[in-house]
Amino acid sequence: MAYVGPLALVIAGLTLLDSSMHLPMPAAAWIGLLLILHGSRWLPAFATPPSVWFAATVILAISERGSIPASGAGYVLVVSLWSFTLMVPFAIDRAVAVRSMVTGVGSTLIFPVAFVAIEFLRSRVTPNATWGSIAYTQYGALSLMQIAAFVGIWGIVFLMTWSASTLDLAWRHGVASTTARASLLTFGCVFAAAIVSGTLRVGTASTERPTLRVASLNRPTDLFIPGEMTRITEGRVAPANRPSIDAKLAKLHDWFLDGSRREARAGARLVVWPEQNLLIFSENEAPFLARAQQVAADEHIYLAMGMGTIHVGESRPFENKLVLIDPAGRMVISYLKNHPVPGWEASIMRRGDGRLPVAATPDGRMAAAICYDGSFPEFIRHAADGAADLLILPVNDWKSIRIPHFQMHAFRAIETGIPIVRAAASGISGAFDPWGRVLGFTDFFAQGDRSLTVQLPVGGVRTTYARIGDTFAWLCVAVLAAMLAITIAERISTRVASARVEPPAVQTASRGIS
Repeated sequence: MAYVGPLALVIAGLTLLDSSMHLPMPAAAWIGLLLILHGSRWLPAFATPPSVWFAATVILAISERGSIPASGAGYVLVVSLWSFTLMVPFAIDRAVAVRSMVTGVGSTLIFPVAFVAIEFLRSRVTPNATWGSIAYTQYGALSLMQIAAFVGIWGIVFLMTWSASTLDLAWRHGVASTTARASLLTFGCVFAAAIVSGTLRVGTASTERPTLRVASLNRPTDLFIPGEMTRITEGRVAPANRPSIDAKLAKLHDWFLDGSRREARAGARLVVWPEQNLLIFSENEAPFLARAQQVAADEHIYLAMGMGTIHVGESRPFENKLVLIDPAGRMVISYLKNHPVPGWEASIMRRGDGRLPVAATPDGRMAAAICYDGSFPEFIRHAADGAADLLILPVNDWKSIRIPHFQMHAFRAIETGIPIVRAAASGISGAFDPWGRVLGFTDFFAQGDRSLTVQLPVGGVRTTYARIGDTFAWLCVAVLAAMLAITIAERISTRVASARVEPPAVQTASRGIS
């Protein structure tokens, strides 16, 4: 029964942390981390890992049912692995911090270093990338979000978890203690510096930039019956059904080309179609592209087309691509998506060549990526390497993830310093400036017009993160490795020393024998 209180803190903290991943409650994540850490440190050392893992697994399994594209055993496995990586920093904290010779401010850095290192490594070795990062809970705290421009989202994770370890120290020792005061003062100074610098970065942002009127289109909602677009995407088209499907696709193609002309005549200079919103059979692609090039040239617009090219009868029939045509009718980008969503899409999609394209145009350098590509900060950073002035990002969400996925891309804009236009097939279309501010949005699931029109400033802002990448995160990985190595060496040394000390009873017996 003595463990009920600490375990309740762990459960309450995990619930708050998980809730803040879906709702706009940035403060809840900070409180949740503190409760989990405090509760885990009051549990017996052997009980901390299984308690945190089991509680996290149950909570995530309930709350993420609509977010993770898996079911059955696959869903349980994904949730269990996610919970495991969430548990590891707390287990390391118990193994290292409690036995460490480091005290005071230094002791508060062990937990954040471990958390950043584990979350970063998870993003690099699992297909989920940065999904589930606690940094994304801070969407809306614009000054704090600017940390991403310097060290990526990992700086936000570090500050949040450092807050938990610092406040826990004060909780256990009392705010009036010398140790707590020094730690609170150090953290407070760093936190204040981060907020002030973030506020100044946003407050001094230049507003004198050339702009581009951007519009996004979306498919007609009544053209296909439920599940039909999925079957076409998978290449499951029976010969008998081909004429009717061809007729529907022809209407779809006319819908987008006519809509693009309409938006151009309303003043748009860039028209963006969402991810795989236009489906086309491979044998029909060339003539369709010729029509699209003519539209772009006639209307003097940039046409960024999210397309799904289908190769019927092949093992991987689906090409998920973005084609950008300039106002002269030239095709300047033809990009295949590089990062398919694990599961269904990965099983049918042909991947790109691993490169993010950047094309020079009269209105600036334009970069292209598609949907899940945006979950990989190190990949999107290539747009900054190419000095892009605008990133075009068509997406295709489902209802339960549309809000967190939209918010995630604000961090990509801040990291790279590049404005982003996001056209969503079944989610939130919107645009961000280089400081992560929303310039306009529209929700596919809301009533009314689903098209987006926004005046988008064009031009990138060079950021520290664009230059150094994930150096800070790799530094945390190196420090964590050193801490674990030292801890293991100390334990081995202690055991060896204990083994060399002969018990008194044995010493007495030896003297008697002599």
